[in-house]
Amino acid sequence: MANIKSAKKRILQSQKKTEFNKFRKTRIRSVIKSLNILISNKKKDDSRKSFLALESELSKAVSKGVYKKNTASRIVSRLSQKLKLLVK
Repeated sequence: MANIKSAKKRILQSQKKTEFNKFRKTRIRSVIKSLNILISNKKKDDSRKSFLALESELSKAVSKGVYKKNTASRIVSRLSQKLKLLVK
């Protein structure tokens, strides 16, 4: 355990951030899963709404440093391809 006050504070801050980042990642994963289910059930309107929500969540996660920019863009790209196939 750290002896210096600032090091103790840093440990607490990193624990808080880690916990919140886990929450963000699990929320994004659950939205991705539900979107895949909606696409497989061919529900166009619900899947579009879910996709827009996912896109904003991923943007927030990128701005907070949870995901890298290219990772988020890859996820969005793959899901948008699936969504386009559903619309056709």
